[in-house]
Amino acid sequence: MDLNLPAAETDQAAAAETPLPAGLDHAALENDGPKAFGDRMGTPAPDETVLWKGRPQLALLARTAFHTRKAGLYMAALAGIALATGNTDAAIVAAVLGAVLVALLYVLAWASARSTLYILTDTRLIMRIGMAIETRINIPLKQVTAAHLAPRGKDGHGDIAFELSGERLLGTLLLWPHVRPWHYAMPQPMLRAVPDAAGVAQMIAEARARFGAIERNLSEIKEAGPSSVQHGHQPAAASGRLAPVLHRGEQGLEGAPA
Repeated sequence: MDLNLPAAETDQAAAAETPLPAGLDHAALENDGPKAFGDRMGTPAPDETVLWKGRPQLALLARTAFHTRKAGLYMAALAGIALATGNTDAAIVAAVLGAVLVALLYVLAWASARSTLYILTDTRLIMRIGMAIETRINIPLKQVTAAHLAPRGKDGHGDIAFELSGERLLGTLLLWPHVRPWHYAMPQPMLRAVPDAAGVAQMIAEARARFGAIERNLSEIKEAGPSSVQHGHQPAAASGRLAPVLHRGEQGLEGAPA
């Protein structure tokens, strides 16, 4: 099911005139998650309004990005088969290896969540990510052409993936695990396991509406393989294409190691 935001110029003008929330304290960003130490790639400018900040929920990130549940079920199945065939030693080995594997994946998920901070301002999305080498991703909102929401459970957590325009593309390896699976040719940055995902998606749509309407797709993000359906999106400018935009000294859509 698609929910297309109004694309008429009058609606866009009205959205642009709608006041955004007062914002968050900039100083608080340096006390929550990885620090940017003033780097403009990862730090909002003084004249930017910080609308939201968030981090992945650990258990959900472990299950959806690091597949701890699937790994545990697979090893449990091997142990069950071994028991059914009377091979007790093999069942014990499978159970132990399964516990170790799930524990390692969970530790990786913990390290990823601990080293992640998502920041939404009135002009861009900042992703401070990286378990081994911290990376700061800068995504101007004007280059977001569609936002795809995937609810994950009944508590409101979910994933939000972004289709982007512009000449510069972000690599999957640079973004992982904060990237939509199976989209290698055109990687889509993704906010993973964030609380109140629907509310955050709406906030992003409203902030993006200041530069023109986007499509917000509410269908589930599939992880089993690439989708054969291409969702169309509305251009946010009359030219029909979004050119890379520079705001307040930004370098455009890119990521750089800290």
